Amino acid sequence: MSISRREALKTLGLVGAAASIGGVSVGQAQSSSLVIPNGAGFNRIKVGEFTVVVLSDGQGNPSALLPNWGANPELQDEFKATLKANYIDPAAVRNNFHPVLVDTGKNKVLIDSGNGVNTNAPTGRLVNHLALAGYKPEDIDTVFLTHFHGDHINGLTNAQTQAIFPKAQLITGEAEHTFWTKPATGAVGAGVAKNIVSQSAKLKLIREGMEIVPGLSTVASYGHTPGHQSVLISSGTSQMMVFGDAAGHFLLSLNYPSAYLGFDADKPAAVKTRASLFRRVAGERMLVTGYHFPFPGVGYIRKRNWGGYEFVPAAFQF
Repeated sequence: MSISRREALKTLGLVGAAASIGGVSVGQAQSSSLVIPNGAGFNRIKVGEFTVVVLSDGQGNPSALLPNWGANPELQDEFKATLKANYIDPAAVRNNFHPVLVDTGKNKVLIDSGNGVNTNAPTGRLVNHLALAGYKPEDIDTVFLTHFHGDHINGLTNAQTQAIFPKAQLITGEAEHTFWTKPATGAVGAGVAKNIVSQSAKLKLIREGMEIVPGLSTVASYGHTPGHQSVLISSGTSQMMVFGDAAGHFLLSLNYPSAYLGFDADKPAAVKTRASLFRRVAGERMLVTGYHFPFPGVGYIRKRNWGGYEFVPAAFQF
């Protein structure tokens, strides 16, 4: 029995879905050689009554992991040995970018917006992967930004500075906003001006421990940037911590309590923050996700008997 390409795609639920899988347009694919990249770009899980979708915005090109992701000069040899023991080539690693959508039933909150279309890296796939997960940009009513590094805010607007999520209110930390938009303490870079300042009319500033929407609250996680905030998701008795960049690297930052990143703004503060967050989520056996953890990026933090912590991936569920 033979079926047409359109019938096959319809069976898979892809006809009319929007358009692309992993950045490859379904409409452009040929029936004789339909090539679909690995994965559909999202990982959907339940946290209590909430649906949480970890979304891939794509990956960076292969590059050296050290010293950016483990910057301590005295630990470089140990970092390399740990990476190699875990079958990771320190000289050629692809970075991951994982915004998170939380669908509470009432609100649809996107946590961070991805790196956006970048000529230097195969990113900017968030909207395509949202579509495959069943959502349109217009469905998002809230975008929370953990911090203002480009790979977290560049997906807010297109090249014409038009909002990608036109109906969403932007929410971010007051301290983070102050640092990046006040020349006395920071500098208004082109990315912040384009993605944040251009949408200031719909921007709301909040402090640590405050509610984003019912069931989502901010957690102070300063150090990576001056006002970085993570997000605690709570539904019934279930909880999940969305680290943003507060967790650092899934191997080095967990294995080595004194490890810091080359792009941590306040390295001692970042180390202290990670120790506090890891202790909390490990003690409460809380589900977590990190923005740069290997896709699909969901799991637990476990304390090791010989010191430090380790990331334990959650069992995948279809």
